[in-house]
Amino acid sequence: MTLCLQVTLRLRSRAPVHLASRHVHKLSSLRKATSLPPKKMQSLLYPFSGLEAYLDRSVDRMPFQLFHPSVEDMMEAEKLFCSSPSHRIDYYVSAERMDHVPALKQPEVCFIGRSNVGKSSLIKALFSLTPEVEVRVSKTPGHTKKMNFFKVGKAFTLVDMPGYGHRAPRDFVDMVEPYLYTRENLARTFLLVDGSVGLQKADRIALEMCEETRCPYVMVVTKIDKCGQGALLTNLLNLQDVIKTQTSSCFPQPFLISSVNYWGIHLLRCFIAHVTGSISLKETSKS
Repeated sequence: MTLCLQVTLRLRSRAPVHLASRHVHKLSSLRKATSLPPKKMQSLLYPFSGLEAYLDRSVDRMPFQLFHPSVEDMMEAEKLFCSSPSHRIDYYVSAERMDHVPALKQPEVCFIGRSNVGKSSLIKALFSLTPEVEVRVSKTPGHTKKMNFFKVGKAFTLVDMPGYGHRAPRDFVDMVEPYLYTRENLARTFLLVDGSVGLQKADRIALEMCEETRCPYVMVVTKIDKCGQGALLTNLLNLQDVIKTQTSSCFPQPFLISSVNYWGIHLLRCFIAHVTGSISLKETSKS
């Protein structure tokens, strides 16, 4: 019996998870994802696999597969994103300045990105198994004006930062930079880049800010469903070259995400659980 079939049968045999009455995407749970045909399941869980065939043989695949946990590890991580009476997931507080930021001890991860990069949509997808969590998503760029804190039980806190660029808060730098420099429990910063347009000037400025803080950060490539594979590959390889040649604190692997189709969401959940010390992985790289 193959590993994929074993995992599928194990997930299907479990009692269903009781979610709130709000709509839950059919692929937000691994139990549903494992019902897909093998190739589609592979592309959903490991989005880079869908692009690999289009890469020239001379391109090194390893930087795109450094973090490659097993499906079982993703199952463990998924539990953290399901709210329960003993593990509450909810919006906690908003802050405009560092003196308004709550004093929390658990590890934190923060998400920053250009306005309209899909940051709030991504966070909403991460929390989709707990649909009662209020993550406001707007078609208007620059909707997020404050630092919004979401507590994931006692495991970690997720922080949604204001977007930079178009319609960004005037005091964006004064708000975000002190947080990145001084937040001692910050485990990882996630810098989002629109995969359909690639790295922009404003993104490079944000990247430089992350480099100056010398805190570990990760590039997340959003909206990979919004462009053709050729354009996506070009933008991805350009980004990978920047990571390789111009950064020292960035994790070498960019994470590919579609908040619409849920590509990469399970992998990113697992990475967040890993870097916050919330789970111990059995596997971390592709063998």
